[in-house]
Amino acid sequence: MAVEFATMLKPVYALVGPDPFLQTQELVKLGKELPPDAAKLDLDGEKADLADVLDELRSFAMFGGGKMVVVREADDFLSNYREQLEKYVASPSNSATLVLRLSSLPANQKIHKLIAKVGEVIKCEPPSTAQLPGWIASRAKSEYQAAIAPDATRLLADLIGDDLGRLDTELAKLSLQVEAGKPIGVELIKGSVAFQREQEMRDLTAALAVGRTAEAVKRWRQLLQSDSSAEFRAVTWLAMWLEDVRDFLASPNSFKNSWKYKDDLPKFKQTAQAIGNRNVGRLVDMLVDVDRQSKSGVGDFAGNVERFLVSVGA
Repeated sequence: MAVEFATMLKPVYALVGPDPFLQTQELVKLGKELPPDAAKLDLDGEKADLADVLDELRSFAMFGGGKMVVVREADDFLSNYREQLEKYVASPSNSATLVLRLSSLPANQKIHKLIAKVGEVIKCEPPSTAQLPGWIASRAKSEYQAAIAPDATRLLADLIGDDLGRLDTELAKLSLQVEAGKPIGVELIKGSVAFQREQEMRDLTAALAVGRTAEAVKRWRQLLQSDSSAEFRAVTWLAMWLEDVRDFLASPNSFKNSWKYKDDLPKFKQTAQAIGNRNVGRLVDMLVDVDRQSKSGVGDFAGNVERFLVSVGA
């Protein structure tokens, strides 16, 4: 006979989305609903065997406090055992909670409907580019009781992007550094050595964005002398700039990242139009080759990046 345990949790949850930080946050919330003596298991979905997972769900916890079984990277696990999992979710154990961490789960699938009926499907979608500054401000206030100036939220979003885990880490640091009663401002962010390096890389791509290739090459050489880690971040920043070029060329009248370029927006548009769809594809392929060569030790990575920069203005 199954034994129920005192908890607010439902028998099955699906945490769905590409962002591991958001999934982890939801998992923490679920964990708070467990009794203190509950057992918690975390299994790798790429290696987990269905029989072992079901045995854990159907067996009693040693101290009677219930059990949570989390299957991370569970997309392949679900694909491999879909029919069996559908049967389990239709009649789940009432002494344990199954949590599936998935990158996607279409709403028209049977398993989605079954989970929604007995448990919950929780979306873990990161904010859009336009929503990101708002997310930063909300996170600073809710988690660190810190206010942050609007221009500072935009700077963080620009420098870090939608890496929510890193954004959260930086907000934690900044909240400890800011003076009591004052908001986190641009100057505090710029005073960080790490952010100074990100700003330098941003300035390099900004020079490219407005057609100043020679300046971009000069900045690259200066970066190599002052920052040994520049090589590891160059491809990421250059790829983000090329993505902006592609987005603009695809939708000139609704370019979502226009705020990044501020007063230089007309020059950015002129540069992007000069590159054109055909050349932006060539540049993407070239950057992929630069990245591949760096990881395989082929050629001089710093030199390869410089040749890429020069080719933008060719």
